[in-house]
Amino acid sequence: MKTAIITGITGQDGSYLAELLLSKGYKVIGAKRRSSLISTDRIDEIYNHVNFHMEYFDLNDSGCIYRLLAKYRPHEFYNLAAQSHVRVSFDVPENTVDGIAMGTLRILEAIRNTLPSCKFYQASSSEMYGDNPNYPYNEDSRLMPASPYACAKVFAHNLVRNYRESYDLFTCSGILFNHESPRRGETFVTRKITLAAAMIKEGMQDKLYLGNLDAHRDWGFAGDYVEAMWLMLQQEKPEDFVISTGETHSVKEFLEFVFEAAGLNISEHVEIDERLFRPHEVPYLLGDCTKAKEKLGWTPKITFKKLAKLMYEEDLKFIKENK
Repeated sequence: MKTAIITGITGQDGSYLAELLLSKGYKVIGAKRRSSLISTDRIDEIYNHVNFHMEYFDLNDSGCIYRLLAKYRPHEFYNLAAQSHVRVSFDVPENTVDGIAMGTLRILEAIRNTLPSCKFYQASSSEMYGDNPNYPYNEDSRLMPASPYACAKVFAHNLVRNYRESYDLFTCSGILFNHESPRRGETFVTRKITLAAAMIKEGMQDKLYLGNLDAHRDWGFAGDYVEAMWLMLQQEKPEDFVISTGETHSVKEFLEFVFEAAGLNISEHVEIDERLFRPHEVPYLLGDCTKAKEKLGWTPKITFKKLAKLMYEEDLKFIKENK
């Protein structure tokens, strides 16, 4: 039986990846930062699975990483933990950068020194392309980060390549473009829209406040994208891959589709709040996942409209059941 460690286990991606690995017969170790709040809603269905184990973990503590590797000696390590909200990274840059950049370094050093056979996956981000005007972006496109979050991701991304080339480790990065689901955090714009639409529909909210509606993103389904993560670690040699849909849509398009599905009037319920704009906006992100299609045999299954509909319907169901 293979053993895998997943950091960020209680997040959207961590929960979907854990379910996938358990279905493939893995022993899954979910690593979670200790908190006074219980935040395991996304993994409630697998929490008592015989092959799932939870461990408290902190990317800022090298000792805890070494102990985790020594205790479980995993075959695979998926690093999904991060302060992942781009706008928030402008408010807490030091915390964001330390967790992403130095946290990745600490894991790589621990693997190099104690378990070099362990395959390592790093969650890179499309935000690394930032201001690069030459889209669609592939694995060789220039990285021009435009936020503390993106800068930290670039550092971690380059570290992964460096450790692969310098120490012959199986380390790779998935450059994932925006991926959403009903499990997306409520502060992210897609989930913010679908949840607000459901609450307005049920008379529990009147206004939705948003920032830049013109930002374009390449949006896919998180459940599809975690399969690509797993596939990367099943290859004969480690490589980095762009994971995307190859389509881009604006926040406004997402908003219009969801509100139309809900039978709501945007002008009556949506207001623009300048405080929600980023200090530096990235206007357009579009990925080219040709390499993933050819080498991994991976393709996205859920379309943009199907994704938006799924998220809204799940939020509406939740609101009705918990009214």
